[in-house]
Amino acid sequence: MNISLSRYLVEEQRAKGKITPELRLLLEVVARACKSISHSVNKGALGGVLGSAGSENVQGEVQKKLDIIANEVLIEANEWGGHLAAMASEEMDSIHLVPNRYPQGEYLLLFDPLDGSSNIDVNVSIGTIFSVLRKPEGGIDVSEADFLQAGQHQVAAGYCVYGPQTTLVLTVGDGVAMFTLDREQGSFVLTQEKISIPADTKEFAINMSNMRHWDEPVQRYIGECLQGVEGPRGKDFNMRWIASMVADVHRILTRGGVFMYPWDKREPHKPGKLRLMYEANPMSWLVEQAGGAATNGKQRILDIQPSQLHERVSVILGSKSEVDRVTHYHQSAQR
Repeated sequence: MNISLSRYLVEEQRAKGKITPELRLLLEVVARACKSISHSVNKGALGGVLGSAGSENVQGEVQKKLDIIANEVLIEANEWGGHLAAMASEEMDSIHLVPNRYPQGEYLLLFDPLDGSSNIDVNVSIGTIFSVLRKPEGGIDVSEADFLQAGQHQVAAGYCVYGPQTTLVLTVGDGVAMFTLDREQGSFVLTQEKISIPADTKEFAINMSNMRHWDEPVQRYIGECLQGVEGPRGKDFNMRWIASMVADVHRILTRGGVFMYPWDKREPHKPGKLRLMYEANPMSWLVEQAGGAATNGKQRILDIQPSQLHERVSVILGSKSEVDRVTHYHQSAQR
């Protein structure tokens, strides 16, 4: 029997009490927005959506046309439903308040509208990452400070990967479920739940071209992996690197592995490259909900107290025993 996303969410609300009716409706709207983005991605050159938009986002990164389209789709889909107080996006300088003409809800939505932009034009999997927080009680006006909550306070998180299939991956704190878009039906159908990441793995994902810039603990860990069966790890490792966090994390959720985007010496003042609020927090919660681990080398990512909206962070996530090992190497080096 096919279980739709709507039915899954109703069960999480009604039978398990995991989510509120408002959060259920919000997640359905996000899923519809992802479906719309998926159509634009699939059209590609036919829809005139490929290539650069000739502008930069707040991070100083050149925006692709699809970055802007995806950002607008998510805002327009979510601002009128009455479930949200405000939104924040990797592509916008500041927060986007729900206009006064619409009712204001109790949730905050954060998203990376299109992760893996460098892969758009070469037809490699890209995706949308999202995170939902509850608005702090008591305040009437929403401010940036309301968004600065540690990842452990998320009430829902997920991503949609636009690949050979369009797959929505979601957690509401009750394990991780995967839904595949049935194009004939026009709906997301549950295809896997209670996803579990194997604790041990022989696969790592990292951009090896940056090896000379890494800190010693990362060099040590990857060096041991590369020595293979003759080295201290006693097994041969494979390397994967798609340069699209959604695709790399999706592979880890599907078959295990460790994903690393560590601090490096090129920009020593930046803690890392990935954004804490839009990428690291939602992905870390998904990975933890599937039995994996996620740290910045020193501490659990979900415990980090953000100080700014576009804060960056070093990320090590995936199979628990490997993440623990890399984290131990960092902690030993600190001592």
